Amino acid sequence: MVNLLNLQTEKFKYDPNHLFDTLIKRLRLKNDAALAELLEVAPPVISKVRHHRLAIGASLMISMHEISGLSIKELRALMGDKRESFRITDLQLKSNRRRTVSANEESANAQHY
Repeated sequence: MVNLLNLQTEKFKYDPNHLFDTLIKRLRLKNDAALAELLEVAPPVISKVRHHRLAIGASLMISMHEISGLSIKELRALMGDKRESFRITDLQLKSNRRRTVSANEESANAQHY
């Protein structure tokens, strides 16, 4: 069975380094630390993504879109992500709902004090 998380073929090659290198050149930045500062993340975040220990999340993708002017689709293409759609599993959906309910409860409790 193919492990989809580690898929490295001619058709799909995930490479966040290409994305970061392109942003650094396009924005005329000096290095990863300058990119991290512009994206308002800690420099180790960039390093972890480059070494495939951390995935690029939605908030980071949106920040890259805002600072570069590139569309999300263009950014995804630069890192080799050619999927047409994304799927959220039931587990992820339930987890997100729990966090939303919990945050709403905390907000309601804070209003009472």
